[in-house]
Amino acid sequence: MLFGVVKNSPAGGRAHPGRALRSVDLARSAGVSTQQIRNYEDAGVLPPVPRSESGYRRFDEGHRGALLTYRALARGYGPDRARAVMRAVHADDVALALSLLDAGHAALHEQRRDMLAVGEALAAVAGEDPDRSRAAVPRGGLRIGEVAARLGVRTSALRVWEKAGLLSPVREPGTGYRWFGPEEVRDARMIRMLRQGGYRLPRIARVLDGLRRTGSAEALREAVAERGRELSLRSRAMLAGASGLHDYLAGRDRERADAGDRGDARDTGDGGRGDARENG
Repeated sequence: MLFGVVKNSPAGGRAHPGRALRSVDLARSAGVSTQQIRNYEDAGVLPPVPRSESGYRRFDEGHRGALLTYRALARGYGPDRARAVMRAVHADDVALALSLLDAGHAALHEQRRDMLAVGEALAAVAGEDPDRSRAAVPRGGLRIGEVAARLGVRTSALRVWEKAGLLSPVREPGTGYRWFGPEEVRDARMIRMLRQGGYRLPRIARVLDGLRRTGSAEALREAVAERGRELSLRSRAMLAGASGLHDYLAGRDRERADAGDRGDARDTGDGGRGDARENG
């Protein structure tokens, strides 16, 4: 099994077909530990690994190709999807492997659409008339359960956002009940939208801080732009991973075709010369 040879592998230069490889050789190729190689084997990332008579694993260039292909896929599609793809490939279910890649691209497309929708919605919230926002909230404010019901989130989510410093509801003396004023309700709406768009809490904190200090939505626009750059980097990584899988599959197909040709030659007993004698 020699398919999946990588011309410019991290191990340096062109691989040597037919050379037996050790766990440490594969580990160096990918910049991981030998234990990680064993983990990949157990997870089905690598093709079946034969053993020597003494029980040592005997890897070849096919295993190294599978390893580097998985690593490239994981950078774009994530480790879970990359594992599923490689398992499907080793089970000769290429259609399933390709459908998993298709699903990954579809999910990324939806995230990009969500990002654009979130950006538009947030801009609308940030630009709302303050008087209108205050009129939508009772004079005394809203309790945490009421805010959660308005936003369609759990009260625990609001508490997490408060603990992260994103919200600062007023505490009622004596009871400690939280009361959310118009600004806090607006911020909670924005946090919910940003979280749905895949933004992490530290970045949301920067957006809200900019809005509170300057009243400007510049931090919001930058956050949306940064999210767009992240998605573009993921898209590029997916493209690289899919290219690596294509090369791996092409190498496997060539190896199988060559093996079939060698088998046909053996069946004739003399590499095909017998047919020439019969026709002579």
